[in-house]
Amino acid sequence: MESIYLENITFDKTNFLLNQLVKGEYEICTFNRCDFLNYNLSDYKFIDCNFIGCNLSLTKLDRTTFRDVKFQDCKMLGLLFNHCNEFGLAVSFENCNLSHSSFYQRKIKKTSFVNSHLSEVDFTECDLTSSIFDNCDLAGVKFDNTILEKVDFRTSYNYTIDPELNRIKKARFSLQNIVGLLDKYDILVEL
Repeated sequence: MESIYLENITFDKTNFLLNQLVKGEYEICTFNRCDFLNYNLSDYKFIDCNFIGCNLSLTKLDRTTFRDVKFQDCKMLGLLFNHCNEFGLAVSFENCNLSHSSFYQRKIKKTSFVNSHLSEVDFTECDLTSSIFDNCDLAGVKFDNTILEKVDFRTSYNYTIDPELNRIKKARFSLQNIVGLLDKYDILVEL
């Protein structure tokens, strides 16, 4: 199948299991309330695109390109962003559920996670320098040998971060959630 190039197209309420999305490059496109559940987006390219209210859970992302892509109000369970094309990978998330997804070894500096649920997400060996986690639930998130320098965690909660296993220089935390940095010591902190 030959690859196509589409620009400035809006896809509205499309179930891509029933109506196949042609493999190709999509630039400045909007996907509004579309269903990609279990879909194979391997080798697709998305540049300056918006995904709004979409279900992308368990979507296959081998060599998928996401450059300046915004996800808003999306269900994105179990996505393996570590399989994406890492060249130019730039994404942002607002009001999304990314639970059980993986960013293993990805360089995603300055990534914005806003009002999102990230339960059990794997950020092992990831570079998150200058990223923002604004009002995010980080229960069970795996930070292991992760670069968290200048990351803003002030309004997020339920995280556990080992300062000895991660680079956290100039990362920002709130006093009420600082206990997430001390969990491994099994001490009680009272505010």
